[in-house]
Amino acid sequence: MTSTLDRAAAGTAGSAPAATAAADIAPTDVVPVEQQGGMTHRQILSALSGMLLAMFVAFLSSTVVSNALPTIITDLRGTQGQYTWVVTATLLASTASTPIWGKLADLFSKKLLIQISIVVFIVGSMLAGLSQSVDSLIAWRVLQGLGLGGIQALMQIAMAAMISPRERGRYSGLIGAVMAVATVGGPLIGGVLVDTSWLGWRSVFYVGVPFAVVALVLLQRTLHLPVTKRRVRIDYLGATFLTAGVSALLIWVTLAGGTFPWWSVETALFLGGGILAIVAFVVTELRAAEPIVPLRLFRDRTTTLAIAASMAIGVAMFGSTVFLGQYLQISRGYSPTAAGLLTIPMVAGLLVSSTVSGILITRSGRWKRFLVVGSLLVVAGFGLLSTIDHETNMAVLGGFLFVLGVGIGMTMQNLVLAVQNTVAARDLGAASSAVAFFRSLGGTIGVSVLGAVLSSRVGALITQGLAGVPGATQATQGSGDVGLADLADAPPAIRGLIEVSYGDATGRIFAISAVVAVVAVVAIVFIREIALKTESGEERLRADR
Repeated sequence: MTSTLDRAAAGTAGSAPAATAAADIAPTDVVPVEQQGGMTHRQILSALSGMLLAMFVAFLSSTVVSNALPTIITDLRGTQGQYTWVVTATLLASTASTPIWGKLADLFSKKLLIQISIVVFIVGSMLAGLSQSVDSLIAWRVLQGLGLGGIQALMQIAMAAMISPRERGRYSGLIGAVMAVATVGGPLIGGVLVDTSWLGWRSVFYVGVPFAVVALVLLQRTLHLPVTKRRVRIDYLGATFLTAGVSALLIWVTLAGGTFPWWSVETALFLGGGILAIVAFVVTELRAAEPIVPLRLFRDRTTTLAIAASMAIGVAMFGSTVFLGQYLQISRGYSPTAAGLLTIPMVAGLLVSSTVSGILITRSGRWKRFLVVGSLLVVAGFGLLSTIDHETNMAVLGGFLFVLGVGIGMTMQNLVLAVQNTVAARDLGAASSAVAFFRSLGGTIGVSVLGAVLSSRVGALITQGLAGVPGATQATQGSGDVGLADLADAPPAIRGLIEVSYGDATGRIFAISAVVAVVAVVAIVFIREIALKTESGEERLRADR
């Protein structure tokens, strides 16, 4: 590891002393041309303005809705299973579409694709706000997820095209700031909207639309990337098999044990069909001229291990934090606004660690140490959160969330950086989207599985408490889904039992998340550190031609 970095550093140091001297006297707002593809620092910031606003919309949509979900599902008389599916539907659509967006970015205008994904997201958001039932809400959340997948994947791809891996840490603080503002502002905005009677929860689906429209305008004026002009061959068959396989397996994980037994004909159909579709996808990708996910990417150890770590982080992060708002509102009785404020420690940790680690990576060129420390903190954070129950002190909970936020901030963006630094320039889009795909896939699996675990555990705790609550059996019917379905109409004794059960059950999903996060630690430890390149994606692409 050290020798690789040292050799790269030595080669750079001895190659261009004149360039180094010129860089020393360059204006402070100009980054060395060889590291930025000819774009100055000011030009990059201008181009990033629209992209970061679009990214803000993507993060805002998740945080606003997740904090309002307890109110939405209670108002629509939904169940715990439907609560999970409102989140899973968006993640599933985002996951399935991410590799397709990434491959299209290697073939078409990145700028146009970003704008299309924003429009799809806007339409899906507005239709979701008109939903009259949980089922229709889930359907429109799928459309919203298609746009969301494009925004998340294409932002990373466009940044890789403009900025070299070595200098990208300089801008990771901006990404961290956007994530922090959206993560803090989302729940606060969502809480205010839900708590305001004349606005209500439907307005949370419209709050991101004005930002998205402004992002479209800014992107049109500031983002200027070369358009690849070559003969295009889209792997439609591979995309179909990938979507079908992932969808079948995730639907099975979500419904098995609830809608139908684990050992049943339905399980055989979903599981068998999903596996066959995935096998067909692999065979198709081996033969396709322009595969959606080039399997050659997995020949490199760094890429493979980084993707494995991203998936594990996705399972732990998405699968557990989605239910944090539910814990704070249902079990602890906080309003949506207060629940958003209580997540500030996690966001503060994420902002600080992503900014500081990005700056240090740019200065030293070393990135593995930050991934190792970050992944260990993720495990520690989830381990601490596994101890919470319905009586946990809020100050203690805030400390646990801060540790988790620091760990996530040091891992998420840097795993993408490790992959982008390793792969060939022509595969930047596919590789970046592959990381996002497997992270979203992990998140979707996490939400589905941990949602089922939470529902089962809540049902067990409710059943245990029935004997001491007169009339409880008639109110609950012993159902694991009773928690959200009957919360609004339940008598005080039953409502108290439901709240305590949710509080005591939440620790279990954090414990499972900690175990899954250990996989990320193991994968990161075995990653081979490679010196960060000093050429942007477009420069590398021109050099390869």
